[in-house]
Amino acid sequence: MSTHHLKKKNEDEFMVADITQVNHFRRLEKMYHGHPLNQFFEAKLKISNKITDLDIPIKNTFHHAAGAVHGSVYFNALDDAAYFAANSVVFDVFLLTVSFTTYFTKPVSSGILKAKGKLVNSTRSQFISEAVLYNSNNEEIGRGNGIYVRSKIKLDKCSGYS
Repeated sequence: MSTHHLKKKNEDEFMVADITQVNHFRRLEKMYHGHPLNQFFEAKLKISNKITDLDIPIKNTFHHAAGAVHGSVYFNALDDAAYFAANSVVFDVFLLTVSFTTYFTKPVSSGILKAKGKLVNSTRSQFISEAVLYNSNNEEIGRGNGIYVRSKIKLDKCSGYS
């Protein structure tokens, strides 16, 4: 495992001396795809700088009693997309969700959930991201925003990151 050495670039940015940005994105994706919950969802995550794309094929097991996708699946897709947009710029530690607000705008029962996340603001200690959820017809069906903070958990100690 590599040790990450931070070098200060300016007041709010840090760069890592021994890991490339793209390698960091692929490691985050590997960590995400290796988690059992994401395997259950059959989620596919693509990370780039401050931006994420997440696709989840809808299964009947996601439905509530009225036949549409349960809000917990909306939340999961939105939070994951927003979270990894934030963690795309943090190379040394795992982030933690402090708060996440979800807005449900339209029900869906089939097709693919597509979440697009974007980091919109960051300081040295706090990251604010937003995500929008679309159905297979690219119609917005939900959105959310979250606040994330740095933890003390090193990324290279997280299952699947190395």
